[in-house]
Amino acid sequence: MFKQLPAAKTDPILAVSQLFRADTREDKTDLGVGVYKNEAGITPVMRAVKAAEQKLVDTQDSKVYTAMTGDPAFLDAMTDLLLGDSVAPARIAAAAATGGTGSVRLAMELIRKANPEATVWISAPTWPNHNAIAEVVGLSWQPYRYYNAETGGVDRAGMMEDLAQAKAGDVILLHGCCHNPTGADLTMDGWRDMADFLKSRNLVPFLDTAYQGFGLGLEEDAQGVRHLCTTLDHVIISASAAKNFGLYRERAGLTLVICPEDEKPLVQGTLAAINRASVSFPPDHGARIVSTILTDDALRADWEAELTEMRDRINGLRRALADALRYTCDSDRFGYLADQRGMFSLLGGTPEQIERLRNEFGVYIVGGGRLNMAGLTPRNIPLVARAVAQVL
Repeated sequence: MFKQLPAAKTDPILAVSQLFRADTREDKTDLGVGVYKNEAGITPVMRAVKAAEQKLVDTQDSKVYTAMTGDPAFLDAMTDLLLGDSVAPARIAAAAATGGTGSVRLAMELIRKANPEATVWISAPTWPNHNAIAEVVGLSWQPYRYYNAETGGVDRAGMMEDLAQAKAGDVILLHGCCHNPTGADLTMDGWRDMADFLKSRNLVPFLDTAYQGFGLGLEEDAQGVRHLCTTLDHVIISASAAKNFGLYRERAGLTLVICPEDEKPLVQGTLAAINRASVSFPPDHGARIVSTILTDDALRADWEAELTEMRDRINGLRRALADALRYTCDSDRFGYLADQRGMFSLLGGTPEQIERLRNEFGVYIVGGGRLNMAGLTPRNIPLVARAVAQVL
């Protein structure tokens, strides 16, 4: 029965992680896996998360199922975090999902049911699961240019030239902030231009917002998303609590759909039906931690303070690496690293160069040159800079 199955493709990020674990060198550096790490190389449990979990242990008296679209307190708290008061609740349909990946899958299932002829336009490069999920769901997709490797910024001209080919009803997948893997984000003027373009062409934005709070701040990182939601009739949003709450294994995500009031009941019912046929009831523990933190003033203040510490650390590492490369390379070729946002950036490089970084210097990055800034430390930055200078 199973002999006819095609061999599954190896995930490039997981492959790098496996190679790193097998390396016995003490001075190796893991810049591949996409999780936040502190200076000790540990992905910590945030203080507010610990406190919220203890509160749940002390007060929770049942593990019965939640609703098929998740606990309303989680949906309300996350919606407020993402959108503030920019959108009337009567226009928002929402459903919890199994992490950010599950929320992208839920959104694409919804798109497939609503408009099976739609093409999803996905930035090149992007998070690899975007393309994979579109294919599994049965949606057609097309890439659009996004990143200018020479400047380290957004290729606005190429992006708009490619998106001009989209037909009415197509879906444009955008990263809400901290673009993965490039770290290059639209400016606020860019978001305004994008909103006008989408509206004039009757295109639907699909915003993947997995890193709110890792760029400039919780409010600042949401401004582009909020502008689209206040300008357009239809917006789809996927969000995750994995990164900004450190809940990677708890799989807390949600899908939001902004639509006219008369469409909300149909959208809400469809989201529930999709969940029913896949996970039935979404996982609740991580979601309950999030809602506990966001609805408790003291816990929320501590969470925001620790998130600020994490963001400041990453931005400091960006500047330190850019300075080290400027000194080591005697050029400003990699100066753009200091201006990008989020955990990731692209260094470029051929497969042979990426392999040389790994084999000769113990520096592990993903193909294409994606590196996780959170894997840097003051101790390993000089080593990474020397390796990059010699290889790239």
